[in-house]
Amino acid sequence: MSALASVIPRTITICLRLTVCFCALAVSGCHSRDSVASPTITFTMIPPAAEGGRERVATLSGRVTGALPGQRIVVYAKSGPWWVQPWPDQPFTQVQADSSWTLSTHLGFEYAALLVSPGYQPPATMDLPPAVGPGVLAVASVKGEGFLPTAWKPLRFSGYDWEVRTIASDRGGMNNPYSGDNAFIDASGALHLRITKTDGKWVCAELRTTRSLGYGSYVLTVRDTSHLEPASVFSMITWDDNGDPHYREMDIEISRWGDAANKSDAQFGVQPFYVPGNLARFTAPVGTLTHVLRWESGLARFKTVRGSSDQPGAPVIFQHDFTSGVPAVGNSIIYINLYVIASEKSPLEKETEVVVEKFAFLP
Repeated sequence: MSALASVIPRTITICLRLTVCFCALAVSGCHSRDSVASPTITFTMIPPAAEGGRERVATLSGRVTGALPGQRIVVYAKSGPWWVQPWPDQPFTQVQADSSWTLSTHLGFEYAALLVSPGYQPPATMDLPPAVGPGVLAVASVKGEGFLPTAWKPLRFSGYDWEVRTIASDRGGMNNPYSGDNAFIDASGALHLRITKTDGKWVCAELRTTRSLGYGSYVLTVRDTSHLEPASVFSMITWDDNGDPHYREMDIEISRWGDAANKSDAQFGVQPFYVPGNLARFTAPVGTLTHVLRWESGLARFKTVRGSSDQPGAPVIFQHDFTSGVPAVGNSIIYINLYVIASEKSPLEKETEVVVEKFAFLP
C-alpha cells in the first residue's frame, strides 16, 4: 500500500504539470494568433471625383500590407451604383512584389479597394458599399479628389438639346483631344463639325443628345463629304453606356478607314462589326445626302438618299435592313462625331469640316 501511495502523488504531479503546459501553449497560441495583424489597404494616388463614363478614366494606386500569395485587389468606383473596375470581365489587379498595386479606373465620386482571396468572383455592380465578408479580407474606401471640369457643354440644334464633348475620347481606338469650339451652329441653323490642329495634335468634334428618343426614324442631312481624307471619320451612332456587351451601337459612318485604296467610303453597321452580315458597305456620291435609320424592335432599316429630304421620290443611293443582332433601344442616345483614326498608309494631312443641315426624329 505504501508503494502505491507513493506513486499516486507523483502521477498527480505529472498530470498537473502537463495541464499547465497545455494551458500555457494554448494561451501562447491565442496570443500568437492575435499578434498577426489583419491586412490593410492604403491609397497613394486618388482620381478626381466625377461622374463616370466609358471614356473617363484615371489612375488609382495604393499599397497593401499583410497580403498572402494569390490574393488580389478588386476596385469599385461609385457613380450611381458601385461599378467594378476597369471592366466586369477584367476585375482583378495584381499585388506587386513591393506590395503596391495600380490600375486605370473609370471615374466615380468614391473609390473602394478590396483585398480578395483566390476564387472570389466580384459582382459587376453593388448598390451598397463593399464590405469585408466571404472572400473579402480587407476594404478601404476614399472619396475622389476635387472635381474635373465638365466634359460637355450645351448646344441647341434642330430643335433638340445636345451636349458637345470638351475632353479627350478614344472613339475609333485612338485617343484624340476634343474641343467644344469644334462644334457650332451658323446663322442658318446648320451644325459645323471641325477637325483642327493644336500643338501638333488633331482636335476633333462630337456631340450627343441629352436624352433617349426611343424607337423611330433618325434622319440626318449632311452636305458633301467627298472631301474627307481616308483617316477621318464622320458618323452618327446609337449608344448606351450601360448597354452591354456592345453598347447598343449601330452606325452610319463615312470613312475609308485610313486606306485611300478603299473604293467604298460609307457603311451601315450593327455591332459587333466583325460578325458576318453586320456591315453593309457602299460608295457615297458627291453632294448633299440624307441618311436614315428606322429602328424598330428586331429591325434596323438604313438608307441614304440624294438631297436634303427623305420624301417619297427622293433618289435612293443605298439601303439595307438588319434583322439579326439588332439591339433593343434601352437608354440609347445619338452621337454625331468627326474624328481621326491612326493610319500609316494615309495619315491625316489637313484640317477639315463637315456641315450637317438638320437632324430629325420621327416616332
